[in-house]
Amino acid sequence: MLIIGLTGGIASGKTTVSDLFAELGVPVVDADIAARRVVEPGQPALDELAAAFGQDVLTESGTLDRKRLRERAFADADLRQRLEAILHPRIHEHMEAELAACDGSYAIMAVPLLVEGELLHRVHRVLVVDVPEEVQIQRLMQRDGSSREQAQAMLGAQSRRDMRLQHADDIVDNTGSVDDLRRQIADLHQHYQAIAADRAAMARGKAEETDR
Repeated sequence: MLIIGLTGGIASGKTTVSDLFAELGVPVVDADIAARRVVEPGQPALDELAAAFGQDVLTESGTLDRKRLRERAFADADLRQRLEAILHPRIHEHMEAELAACDGSYAIMAVPLLVEGELLHRVHRVLVVDVPEEVQIQRLMQRDGSSREQAQAMLGAQSRRDMRLQHADDIVDNTGSVDDLRRQIADLHQHYQAIAADRAAMARGKAEETDR
């Protein structure tokens, strides 16, 4: 299966883009969703996070206080690495299981830190959702109630915009209207279907040569 790695800076609109692909019937495997599932109550990762970051990263009901954990991790590079060491292996395992169950000519693998992490080798093409950094800052401040300094710190923890764009095979500009975004996704959908069909034809040809 052709796997498209969907990425972009924080608050760039990756979820909106993945939702538009899903509306077209494309399977979407989302790292953020996997990250939530691996820290549900009863999961080993939740106990490890409490041990590493303190019991106060848990709410009174025993669920993860994501805002408190995020603030603590983004404020300290060492703690952020510790967080990644706990979560990333479990997230990857969860996503691989989801990919194995996908059906279709291609699938979207949505990974916020695709170009920084270990999953870049798992995708065939990289699709970057792009907006200017000032747009990201304003969206973060509106969405999360973050200060400008907190928003800038979150941006600083990710790869630079130019680095993401250097890895891009395809780019979605998310500074326009939803209708404009929808048109871009429709065009990419046709493009990816054509690539997937070409890959399938090549695979059949190789199989026939092997059988001869």
